[in-house]
Amino acid sequence: MSAKVLERFPAGAPRGAWPAEEFAAARRAEGEPATVVMDLQSDAFLVVVPANDED
Repeated sequence: MSAKVLERFPAGAPRGAWPAEEFAAARRAEGEPATVVMDLQSDAFLVVVPANDED
């Protein structure tokens, strides 16, 4: 499965802040199947959607 990264957020957000989850929730409210994944190499949370074959 390939994915398109919509946005990346540093993992060091203040305690209780979930900017990646909030961004993904807003995309889901718009009808996009956004998911949050962790990129361990860059220590960041990525908001991704399934990539279209024509992209």
